[in-house]
Amino acid sequence: MASTSRDVTAGRGPHPKRKPAKLLEVLNTLEEEESSNSREEIFIAPPDNASGEFTDEDSGDEDGQRGAHLPGSVLHASVLSEESGTGQDNDDLELQPAKKRQKTVVKPQRVWTKRDIRPDFGSWTASDPHIEDLKSQELSPVGLFELFFDEGTINFIVSETNRYAWQKNVNLSLTAQELKCVLGILILSGYISYPRRRMFWETSPDSHHHLVADAIRRDRFELIFSYLHFADNNKLDESDRFAKVRPLIVRMNCNFQKHAPLEEFYSFGESMCEYFGHRGSKRLHAGKPVRLGCKIWCGTTSRGYLVWFEPSQGTLFTKPDRSLDLGGTMVIKFVDALQERGFLPYHIFFDKVFTSVKLMSILRKKGVKATGTVREYRTERCPLKDPKELKKMKRGSFDYKVDESEEIIVCRWHDSSVVNICSNAVGIEPVRLTSRQSGATKTRTQVHQPSLVKLYQEKVRGVGRMDQNIAKYKVKIQGMKWYSSFIGYVIDAALNNAWQLHRICCQDAQVDLLAFRRYVACVYLESNADTSSQGRRSRRLETESRFDMIGHWIIHQDKRTRCALCHSQTNTRCEKCQKGVHAKCFREYHIR
Repeated sequence: MASTSRDVTAGRGPHPKRKPAKLLEVLNTLEEEESSNSREEIFIAPPDNASGEFTDEDSGDEDGQRGAHLPGSVLHASVLSEESGTGQDNDDLELQPAKKRQKTVVKPQRVWTKRDIRPDFGSWTASDPHIEDLKSQELSPVGLFELFFDEGTINFIVSETNRYAWQKNVNLSLTAQELKCVLGILILSGYISYPRRRMFWETSPDSHHHLVADAIRRDRFELIFSYLHFADNNKLDESDRFAKVRPLIVRMNCNFQKHAPLEEFYSFGESMCEYFGHRGSKRLHAGKPVRLGCKIWCGTTSRGYLVWFEPSQGTLFTKPDRSLDLGGTMVIKFVDALQERGFLPYHIFFDKVFTSVKLMSILRKKGVKATGTVREYRTERCPLKDPKELKKMKRGSFDYKVDESEEIIVCRWHDSSVVNICSNAVGIEPVRLTSRQSGATKTRTQVHQPSLVKLYQEKVRGVGRMDQNIAKYKVKIQGMKWYSSFIGYVIDAALNNAWQLHRICCQDAQVDLLAFRRYVACVYLESNADTSSQGRRSRRLETESRFDMIGHWIIHQDKRTRCALCHSQTNTRCEKCQKGVHAKCFREYHIR
């Protein structure tokens, strides 16, 4: 059975004809059918009043890690189905294993011919002056991270947090310095985590973390974190289920696109932000441990730099284009964001969730190349060899046809299984030999591979690479607000992007992702620490960090100060130690 997905909504009243199914019943049914090849996905839509005042809070213990355990209110909620491709409610369907979609007749019918594609796109000749400018600046990891969490974004979060606290009759008086301490602790929790976050401040020798404890007091951190806010509650768009974080999404998308490497190849797909609370947009994967999370549409470079993202709200609140389904509509939005930097021959790769011949046609008219695997019912009756017949042929066999009017090719290739792939830019030739492993004999054999299949396999993994980087050291601290896990996802994505730029700009002195995160966390906690009660601790911090040989970068400063080693005037300093140091004195200062 083909992989399908359905959108459902929790608690929307009784079905007019049948008794609505419960989520627990649906899960039990899917688990019984786990042996089949079908893969069902359930999307639980956000509540109608997600922008209401009460949604600032979520229930449950913020330190508890529920994992796959769902609350009873979710398991026993009524669920109704909705066709994900049309965006219109279908009141005659209960949530059941999805029925096979009926093929639709396309008029006028396309004319398919057995020949290779002849694309008319221009070649990629664009250069990227912005990246060259970043290379010349020799930015440190903190400088790269602050391309995204820049001064404007920090001041905006400070303003909205203070406004929200004032609305609650609390005089918070948050400063940018304190907010950076909070960000530093969140980043640090990605690679150092405790069962309870208050253990960072405990005096017990097995848990006390002096870098956190010396940077900000525990109660002050808890107060700031509880009032952290990103939008004015008096100006929320009630039709947007992510209105509470919409201003942050807009700002981060703007910064991500502004500093994105200008490349030819991009990947589009779905990412997941784990969330096990009672509210918000959640998707559940059946056939796996029960896990809920926010689905996020992501467009990345082939190396994993996140260029554009948008949290999914389902077809209940996001109406797709009439000629496309929701996934295809999101691809078009990503392409529109790319073309704000210029109408260049970008090449987008995506999987069968998004691909259709209609989408390929629309992208071709926009001057954008595209390649992706495609489901058979979306090939608009392309007359290829039957999959059963192709499976009987030698591995590496393939069949293909081209639409005469729009130069769109559909290829069916026999690998370990039969794969359909569609493109408006890449054809069959040149056919190359590739090494594949045989499942039965566990030996490697040479099979023929069309050109579009090879290019697709090389370039489609951008979103997966980003997910892999985020999952390694993702923010562990979460609050009571339903969107707190999403904020952690945004911080992790910004760090991933900063690290990707570091890999491009610093060819000679690259560090891995863990060292990069550690450097940003340490600088934020040490440079923005509370100085109101410094005594021996400031001296201890200076002594320990000066000689740790981790993440010391020399940067330019506008005001000349005395060198900490030779005591003459200098216009450079160590970003981590916050001490003026000559370039010639830099190494000796950190080892003496």
